[in-house]
Amino acid sequence: MARSTDRSKRKASGGRYHFTRGKKRQELAGFQANTKLSPERKVKSIRVRGGEAKFSMLAASHVNVCDKKGKASKVEILNVVGNPANPHLVRRNIITKGAIVETKMGKVRITSRPGREAALNGVLVA
Repeated sequence: MARSTDRSKRKASGGRYHFTRGKKRQELAGFQANTKLSPERKVKSIRVRGGEAKFSMLAASHVNVCDKKGKASKVEILNVVGNPANPHLVRRNIITKGAIVETKMGKVRITSRPGREAALNGVLVA
């Protein structure tokens, strides 16, 4: 069965919504990017409605880190240390927004959405 982004089949009260049409192509949900820590950067292009393109990062090795003074620099990622969204992603070295990664500058929290923006930005964690 196709995954969809439309509203639930149930109301808050538990009653059912009765749909008058089926799923549309633009309502179908995509798969998770699961951006991995890898020595080579890998980006995938996804065609969306209107012929436009979205870019999804599948693998990354560097992060753009912004320090306390606002200076940004490109730093290599050593390891994924923590992820408040899902601790199982840490074992698989998957990078998501909010993940804590270890770099040469110290621990960095990822502030971008690599599966949606194809960029990896972060800020230093004290």
